[in-house]
Amino acid sequence: MYEDELIALQLVADNEVLFHPGMCGGPVGYRWRGPDGAEAGQVPQRQTEVFDRLTGRGLVRIERRLGPFDREMSVTSAGFDALGVLPTAA
Repeated sequence: MYEDELIALQLVADNEVLFHPGMCGGPVGYRWRGPDGAEAGQVPQRQTEVFDRLTGRGLVRIERRLGPFDREMSVTSAGFDALGVLPTAA
């Protein structure tokens, strides 16, 4: 795993990233989570590609639901294995 992938995986584990489905309020894509838990800006394209790779490899998961609101992202058990840490209870 590359360093940029490990950094992105840790950002998801730290609950720093959301996914916006693009239904309203802007285009589809990853967003930074602000201190208040709300969306705080778009993730740059370079990092978007890294999050796409992690999602495609099953290391992170995007919450599935209907509606226009931001989706939570979480690290899968395979992602925690890649990080070399045990998942913490939410």
